[in-house]
Amino acid sequence: MATTGLDSFDRSVHKSNEWLNELMERLGTDDRRYAYRVLRAYFHLLRDRLTVDEAAQLAAQLPLLLRGVFYDGWDPSRTPETYRDRETFLARLAERAQLAGPTEASVAAEAATQVLRARITEGEVEDVLHVLPASIRTLLEPAERP
Repeated sequence: MATTGLDSFDRSVHKSNEWLNELMERLGTDDRRYAYRVLRAYFHLLRDRLTVDEAAQLAAQLPLLLRGVFYDGWDPSRTPETYRDRETFLARLAERAQLAGPTEASVAAEAATQVLRARITEGEVEDVLHVLPASIRTLLEPAERP
């Protein structure tokens, strides 16, 4: 574990690394920078699509370091954004995370949602997903596979 001399910082670095490691595993990569780009872009897309209150409730459950990533560059006066289609969500994720296109963005979004679901309370995940339009929600929570 990192040793900054502050327990809360060290715990946050450790927990943030756990998030990245889990995302790397779900993405099938060992590229930490890639996983970070995906997680950062995913957080920003969610944050900008949520109400200010819902974004704050989600951020409150993130490790301190990732909470900073979540809020980085945020202008709450411009949220929530109002697009409703999955194509826009995927195009923005692909652009912001530097992904090849919508197929890679779809895989990344699903993986990031799985990590989110594993790491924050179920009620908060449901609240976040409920705020999103159905087309985006089904992208993030695809039907169960056999």
